[in-house]
Amino acid sequence: MELLPLNYGNKTLPLKSTPSPKITCFRTIRACSPRQDLKGRTVAVIGLGISGKAAARLALARGASVVGIDQDESLSSLEHDPSFMALNSTGFKTVLGNFDWNLLKDADVVVVSPGVPLEKYGLSYLLQSQGKQVMSELDFAAEALPKSVKILAVTGTNGKSTTVTFAGQMLNHFGIDTFVGGNLGTSLSEAAIQHVTLPAQECKLKVAVVEVSSYQMAIPCVYFRPSVSVVLNLTPDHFERHKTMLDYAEHKCRLFSHMTNAKLGLLSFGNQHLDEAVKKYWNKFNPAWIGAFPGLEIDTEAKIATFKVPDIGIESQLQLGSMRAMGKHNYFNAAVAALSVAGLDVGVHIEDINSTIEKLRPPPHRMQVVHKDIHGVTWVDDSKATNVEATYAGLMGLKGQKSVILLGGLAKVLVGQASNGFEELIEPLTGHRCVITFGASGTMIHQELSDNGLDIPCIQATNLKDAVEQARKMAKHGDAIVLSPACASFDEFRNFEHRGMVFRELALSS
Repeated sequence: MELLPLNYGNKTLPLKSTPSPKITCFRTIRACSPRQDLKGRTVAVIGLGISGKAAARLALARGASVVGIDQDESLSSLEHDPSFMALNSTGFKTVLGNFDWNLLKDADVVVVSPGVPLEKYGLSYLLQSQGKQVMSELDFAAEALPKSVKILAVTGTNGKSTTVTFAGQMLNHFGIDTFVGGNLGTSLSEAAIQHVTLPAQECKLKVAVVEVSSYQMAIPCVYFRPSVSVVLNLTPDHFERHKTMLDYAEHKCRLFSHMTNAKLGLLSFGNQHLDEAVKKYWNKFNPAWIGAFPGLEIDTEAKIATFKVPDIGIESQLQLGSMRAMGKHNYFNAAVAALSVAGLDVGVHIEDINSTIEKLRPPPHRMQVVHKDIHGVTWVDDSKATNVEATYAGLMGLKGQKSVILLGGLAKVLVGQASNGFEELIEPLTGHRCVITFGASGTMIHQELSDNGLDIPCIQATNLKDAVEQARKMAKHGDAIVLSPACASFDEFRNFEHRGMVFRELALSS
């Protein structure tokens, strides 16, 4: 197809010629918002997934005209989405497929969803242009939140969702009005919509606990200003967007660039990439370490977390023995959540948090017990373990519980490495009943484990259903059958949630 150049300033950008895109026209809906700070302005929202749709609703609620843009022509237009019908705007339209560059050129604000690379839509050019406001969905949402709302932001390769969930459960236990979301599933724009559309006296939100992905930090934030920022860990992942580990680390550490209030920053101790990336922000926050002092250390045998952060006056301990969440790695998730909540300075102290530990529940598909069958076998769904490091953490938490481990799916390629890293699982797999590999990468995983001296039986299955049938034959009374795949799910399933739900259905069919 012929490429037609479009002029933007003194640059020429190529765009594909195409038949007229699928466009729906502006539509006016009833006024319902007391705040109209974007009235008379146009907001272009790029990417109409969960975050993009929420950002579009927020822009409408703030009085803007909205253009929703996505290259996927199979999506439904915003005008046919019931969630848009209760918000006010002078109008909005949807552009699906290829689009007219002028829609971005003429917009006052461009909001970019996290799933959209900056190489698309000419966004890198827009970011360099003078006077053009290009924002992430995260920053656009934070701009609309009252400054009184304190933000706890959590990122890292693994453990984000569980740590965010635990922190939210702790805050809710003490009656503190809390939003929990972000990359976890409910975008921050949803919380902002409540503040925009409700009268001030009805908005009681005190804390936003936000899971943040590196994609959400591709565009540096200005309005997203956490009181507490956490980088849990950093292991190879997302190389399709981040070509190097340092680039990955730099995106994560942008959390520390604009902080407010207590300015507590927690980082994984001893990671060279994080150490390098955080240097530029070192004087912008109060640093503490996960695994060293100042910060927190955990005695997993005694089940005690010790906290020492003199800069914010915290020195205490947390008793973890009553935890019901499966896996010792959840000791770390709970301890980080506790220190983060205490660091918010909302009247909750470490000593108080001891009373919440036995009530903590991880989110679905994270070492979640989904069934205990009549044969005395416990079925555990850890489908969220989509890389080797996540599975390693889960396996380390299973010490003392003999298990049948299911590994497989679509393995992630590690740039510049000869293997896919499964040899790292040899040690934590030792002592278990057996390993069953499956899926697109099942043969490769089987070979990699065998070549590196795995000393327990390793069985190769075709798909997840076959793996479950094999596991049922191998498991004995008192064992666990654990789906902790260390792989993406896209060879067989829509996503890791779908994989976990199918595993649960197969477990219940026993």
